[in-house]
Amino acid sequence: MACTTLLVGKKASYDNSTIVTRSEDSPSGEYTAKRFIVVEPKDQPKRYKSVISECEFDLPDNPLRYTAHPNSDPVEGIWGCNGTNSKNISMTATETITTNPRVLGADPLLINNKDKKEGGLGEEDYVTVVLPYISSAREGVERLGKLLEEHGTYESNGIAFQDEDEIWWLETIGGHHWMASRVPDDCYVVMPNQLGIDYFDFEDAYGKKENFMCCEDLKEWTEEHHLNLNKDDDFNPRFAYGSGEDSDRVYNTPRAWGMLRHFNPRSFVWDGVDADFTPEDLDLPWAMAPERKITIEDMKYVLSYYYQGTEFSSYGKGEKRGKYRPIGINRNNVTVFTQIRPYIGEGNKVVEWHALGSNAFNSAVALYANVRTTPKYFADDSNTVTTNNFYWTNRLIGALVDAHYSEAIVEVERYNQKIMAKSHEMLIKTDREVKEKDLKGDALHEALEKANQDISDFTEAETNKLLDRVLYIASNNMKNAFSRSDN
Repeated sequence: MACTTLLVGKKASYDNSTIVTRSEDSPSGEYTAKRFIVVEPKDQPKRYKSVISECEFDLPDNPLRYTAHPNSDPVEGIWGCNGTNSKNISMTATETITTNPRVLGADPLLINNKDKKEGGLGEEDYVTVVLPYISSAREGVERLGKLLEEHGTYESNGIAFQDEDEIWWLETIGGHHWMASRVPDDCYVVMPNQLGIDYFDFEDAYGKKENFMCCEDLKEWTEEHHLNLNKDDDFNPRFAYGSGEDSDRVYNTPRAWGMLRHFNPRSFVWDGVDADFTPEDLDLPWAMAPERKITIEDMKYVLSYYYQGTEFSSYGKGEKRGKYRPIGINRNNVTVFTQIRPYIGEGNKVVEWHALGSNAFNSAVALYANVRTTPKYFADDSNTVTTNNFYWTNRLIGALVDAHYSEAIVEVERYNQKIMAKSHEMLIKTDREVKEKDLKGDALHEALEKANQDISDFTEAETNKLLDRVLYIASNNMKNAFSRSDN
């Protein structure tokens, strides 16, 4: 299992944007190169067929243009990861989540096997078959919900949908069931690889659908199979559909604890013995109101977290070092922070901040989403090591810094600040130009594409400088070094 998700409601963010991020991580021992592309309506398939499961069906004939972050190697399918369509609607796909044997017995996952006539949908498919056809976050939930009911799934997943006003989080339950909850505007949500929603209102889901949605038979199915474990009238889906394994306490809940601790430090004071919440608690809140407004920089920090400042730090010296699975892990592929800004015009409202490779040793680069082309440094599809694209250069940097952490981490910190500061500078400059010149149509696209290219060129130059610097540090620390020289 892999990936970590963080959702920030508009009243919880520093500028009233909805902000959604998810890190796509590979399984242990695997590293998947990713790239940033734009899919035009003419390039969207009319009939879709999953590579992994061979699930096949017709798609609507009116797709929107959208961004995506597919695998560089399409051998296992597209894996669009996340993106934004031309109506400024965004989605992620997916956060692998956990469930329990009672759920899997009542509604088994479909077998992921090409020998079967249809193996259902999975992470490979969701962005491609949903994002081009939705005009709001709610529509995203509704479309994916119908696809799950019709075709099913072979894995348990969580998916975020985002527009300017709302963020919705959908979780699959078994092979064909699902539920979704609206993120409270004044809250943020943390999601490691567990089923997370801890409160659900069936009356709302079957009525006004203001804050909850689900498949039509979820309540009846839950009662039929005795899944509700609550003693009172409130319904906690985490008890009913989720897991509580020992592995959760080292792999999942510590990540949630780390993010919650950053945004609500007073509730998560940690002295190793006594605290309101600890890293291994299975009842950590799904949503909380932060103690202060949340910034992009905050989100980048927690998605890079490896328990620094605690006895669990991946680079500490105590016996508890490496006890818990870090968020900023070696096998991060791509992390995109999607920011939908309500105070900016429709044409340049959405910014996708891109971080590739291990988040502990990279930076996030702001790129506009409403474009027709993407910079080659981010779009390159090389599936072998090269310094010609952002993914592979960051992968090299991460491996070098990890081996020489104490000396090299300061170089990464300086680099991260420089890249993110330049990104903010670029956004301010370009937003002002778009507004003053009232740019629309091709002129708008050209301005945003130029801005993306400029920040890409800056990032490439600075990333190469960082590589040069950490390579120098690593070279000086080689085991075959000797103080005497020929000079």
